[in-house]
Order: sequence, then structure tokens, then C-alpha cells
Amino acid sequence: MSVSSAWVVETARLRMTPVGYRDLPDLTQLKADPRAYALMLGGVRSAVQTAEELAQDIQGWGRHGHGMWAVRARKGMFLGITALMHRPDGRGVALRFAFYPQVRGVGLAREAASAALIYAHGTARLDRVIAVAREDNFASRQVLNSIGMSHLSEFSRAGNLFHIYQSVKRKSRDVNSA
Repeated sequence: MSVSSAWVVETARLRMTPVGYRDLPDLTQLKADPRAYALMLGGVRSAVQTAEELAQDIQGWGRHGHGMWAVRARKGMFLGITALMHRPDGRGVALRFAFYPQVRGVGLAREAASAALIYAHGTARLDRVIAVAREDNFASRQVLNSIGMSHLSEFSRAGNLFHIYQSVKRKSRDVNSA
């Protein structure tokens, strides 16, 4: 499968490319790091789990035109991931992100998440995107608020409280109908 240039997203500091097999070493390291991945749905992954998920992620891009991006600095250093993924619980397409702790605190997650949300409503034409963050994941909740996602509800699972956020695509007004 070739990567569509429409799927590549660039920001002032980041280049986001659909994940591919070339990203497996970086993804394996990120997903095995509890500081980066413990709060993600399903938690820390083994190398085998990461490889299996990568195969699904690659297929997802071909099937849906959205999925997981490898997020790199413009100079090429792998920083983390951002994704638009169908949640297994049927809640919808969810915005996800995870970055190495050493690159946090300078707005990279917000920059990548915002770009992914713009892509979701524009290129992917998704009317609604959700995000789920654990109650104790203040950094992620702050990112979701800062990119304009609104708090929708909460749910509990395995003794943890989770917050659901959403972004709904604004319908453009037809100036001829006014």
C-alpha cells in the first residue's frame, strides 16, 4: 500500500505520517514505555501486540482514510503517535495521542491533536470525533480542552473514572439561504 500524500499532515514543528512497517521499532519502544502508554486504552503493549496492531493500523488507513500517525519533529526524530481510531466499545471514532515524557510540556501533543482534529473534520469528513481520558490524566484532558473539544459525559471501568469529550463538525451556513 502506498501512502497518500493527503494522509500526511504537517504543522509548524511536526510531520505526521500514516504508520507503516518502517515505524515498528519506534512504536514498539513507545508502546512498551509505561510513562508513555500506561494510560492508553489497553495499556502497555508487548512487541508482538505492537506488531499485530500495526498490521491492523495499516489496513485501517486503506479502509477508512484515517488511522494512526507516527509523529516526528520536522528534523525526523520520532516523538509519539496521534490517531483517529474506531473505539472497540462502539462509542465512535476517537482521537488518541501518546508522546514520550521527555518531549512533553512544550505543546507538541496539542499541536498534533489539533492537526488530527482538523484532518478528521476536513479531509476524513467525520462529523463527530470523541476522545476519552482517565480522570487522573490531567495533561490529556488539558490538551482536549485546549483544542476545543467539549466535555460530554463520564463512565467508570475497572475502578477508574473516564471523561468523554467530543468535537462536532460545524455545518457551514449557506449564504444563499439567508
